[in-house]
Amino acid sequence: MTELNERSKQVRRDTLTLSKANGGYHYGGSSSCTEILIALYDHVLKPEDKFILSKGHACWPMYVLLREKGLEPKLGGHPTLDDKNGVHFTTGSEGHGLPAGIGMALARKIQGKPGRIFVLMGDGECQEGTTWEGLLTAAHHKLDNLTVIVDWNLFQGAGAVEDNLPIPNLHKIADLIGWSVLHGDGHAMEPMRLALDVYHKDRPKLIITETIKGKGVSFMEGKGEWHAKFPGPAEEEIILKELK
Repeated sequence: MTELNERSKQVRRDTLTLSKANGGYHYGGSSSCTEILIALYDHVLKPEDKFILSKGHACWPMYVLLREKGLEPKLGGHPTLDDKNGVHFTTGSEGHGLPAGIGMALARKIQGKPGRIFVLMGDGECQEGTTWEGLLTAAHHKLDNLTVIVDWNLFQGAGAVEDNLPIPNLHKIADLIGWSVLHGDGHAMEPMRLALDVYHKDRPKLIITETIKGKGVSFMEGKGEWHAKFPGPAEEEIILKELK
């Protein structure tokens, strides 16, 4: 997997500082999608686009990036709808972000409005029935203004995805029903930016990104228990030292 650059480390440090001061946690899943969020907010999203963080528990790096742009999202354990501050849907319960994104993308197609809809999901979230209905619906309506990114870090709140409810051949199924499917290293910034900009007419886009839970911190990496856990003072010191 790609080594972290200074931008990635800085956002992770700021995520820890902001979340600890406001009662936040979920560091494992936040770290696995940090580069995806940076690619979106630093390079891809335009004023007419909308982004939905369906894996809402990973909201703290998103708050950091929104605040860098001078916005003031409400700081809570999950995102709360606040369009003027860059939060376009309330999420937290898994499986809600994709249907909302499909509705937004379809509305824009019907109204002939510009702009793309981006949705970031977790791999465990792909077990939801709404996800499978959403995949069918988006393909049926040929929503080429919709991009869905899956943070494939192998863990969910209840443990390893493979041990709970495996999701075999998601990429093959999506391709078969009419999606444009890409794969990549979710921690490689430039390839991620390029993948997000790919366009295929009449096909919604699914990007499956291989990531590491807790990326960047030695005692968190690949550890399911860091899905939702508070680091103590000694662990905080290690985190900040490793992210220098």
